[in-house]
Amino acid sequence: MTDHNKTGGARIKAEQLPLAFSHQSATGREDLLVAAPLDAAVSIVDEWPRWPSPVVILVGPQGSGKSHLATIWKNTSGAADIHPVLGKGAARLAENAPVLFEDADRQGFDDTELFHVINSVRENGTSLLMTTRQWPAAWPVTLPDLRSRLKAATVVEIGEPDEDLLAQVLMKLFADRQLYMDDKLVSYIVARMERSLNTAQTIVERLDRLGLSRGTRISRAMAAEVLTELGGHPDED
Repeated sequence: MTDHNKTGGARIKAEQLPLAFSHQSATGREDLLVAAPLDAAVSIVDEWPRWPSPVVILVGPQGSGKSHLATIWKNTSGAADIHPVLGKGAARLAENAPVLFEDADRQGFDDTELFHVINSVRENGTSLLMTTRQWPAAWPVTLPDLRSRLKAATVVEIGEPDEDLLAQVLMKLFADRQLYMDDKLVSYIVARMERSLNTAQTIVERLDRLGLSRGTRISRAMAAEVLTELGGHPDED
């Protein structure tokens, strides 16, 4: 085996086994990126407890910022996490303090339990924040009384991210990993990526791992490589 092949084999092995350094995402209110697609959702979180209704539902795609907003609200309100299913005591928790139910459409719930939670919130003057990828009208609710309660909730949709928000998100995600990127490289990525905050998360994760595996700074060539893997068009102007 030649030295060149040995080196190449070692490099491939290193790229397949990158070091996995942990990182902490910044999720405080001061870390929240405010842009037009998030304006309504940020406003409703900031306005608590002066909500137009005691039940607020944040709707948005994966990676849109729902969890960040929910964390901010939870820290501000002192809310307890709940899962409205039999035996979890969710309605009892809602009697005394605000409650948070995340990923309602994915976790699932018992119609009667969620109905009792909403009634408890309304009767005791507390608050309920729910997050979901689907509008409540698409939830598989069979209890008519619950459907009625959900129609009375305030639903706030997080809009599709624009280029300015995507650039801010990329900068924040890189910074969370202690990676400080050149504005031109971020602009290059934004112009060629799918308009999705979840895609932004994936790009940063892959670039971080690629940089670690190769022991080099993240470059435009590496960004092009990742964009190609994700189905983008890095060579387009």
